[in-house]
Amino acid sequence: MKKSIKSVLAVALLGLMGSVQAQDAYPSKVITMLIPFAAGGPTDTVGRLIAQSMSKDLGQQVIVENLGGAGGTLAAGKAARSAPDGYNIFLHHIGQSTAPSLYRKLSYNASTDFETIGLVTDVPMTIVARGNMPAKNMQELLAYIKTNKDKVTYANAGIGSASHLCGMLFQTAVGVDLTTVPYKGTGPAMNDLLGGQVDFMCDQTTNTTSQIKGGKIKAYAVTTKKPVASLPDLPTLDKAGLPGFEVGVWHGLYAPKGTPKPIIDRLSKSLQTALKDPAVISRFAELGTEPVPQDQATPAAHRKHLDAEIARWKPIIDKAGQYAD
Repeated sequence: MKKSIKSVLAVALLGLMGSVQAQDAYPSKVITMLIPFAAGGPTDTVGRLIAQSMSKDLGQQVIVENLGGAGGTLAAGKAARSAPDGYNIFLHHIGQSTAPSLYRKLSYNASTDFETIGLVTDVPMTIVARGNMPAKNMQELLAYIKTNKDKVTYANAGIGSASHLCGMLFQTAVGVDLTTVPYKGTGPAMNDLLGGQVDFMCDQTTNTTSQIKGGKIKAYAVTTKKPVASLPDLPTLDKAGLPGFEVGVWHGLYAPKGTPKPIIDRLSKSLQTALKDPAVISRFAELGTEPVPQDQATPAAHRKHLDAEIARWKPIIDKAGQYAD
């Protein structure tokens, strides 16, 4: 009996030592960053910038895998079921906090099925329209929308997307119900806006800035309380006709529940390093955003923000009464 107990203890000790050594050696292979939207979209842009910089710090490549669909919930479900070994991480935006209220059934718990690694950036959004929209400023656009509410079309990247959420708040604030045209991603929505097939949309600066500066679409306002440095000519919606309107698209990095704390800490440290990378800072600035402060790129700060946002969005979504199956 004693030998049996000793054998079990020895095996357990060897297993523990092996686990510790594996964590000390982390990472020893390629890491996959799952992104819940199509390549070329704003969240994909943020993810690829971070992945490239983290690769340098970790000494292993962080590759991006795109899995779109169902407002990001397909990828979130896959991420939640992934092996908690540090080689599967997940970047998502504000949709991680709105999915529990938007979707009647989810295959995962947005709060408890993930380890938080840190916040990344909070991207402003812009109200933009087709290039030949007659309205010259935000006040004229609001008047145009109210006058033509039965004909105006609003594009979004699908239920649960940032553009869908912004549009939902916008319609509530303006007091109109518009014809919405959902797409499978921001890229297709922007393409149709550029082609004049739809009238307007609300989307992240990471996706609209280059089109605005190129004069291909009309821009009317930003959705933040403060002006955006890269788009100095755009007023805030708060000042341009919708007092109190504010929405930003925050992004956070996650790992499956049960990923060992030493690995989470290493990933968080790498994220913090990436957010200090001059190349990341410069590119973010070009896209109208900036990294979060270092004290926000931590597991604890991310956890607090996620849970607070889940609580904040529930009454907003319930009031709008727009749900997904």
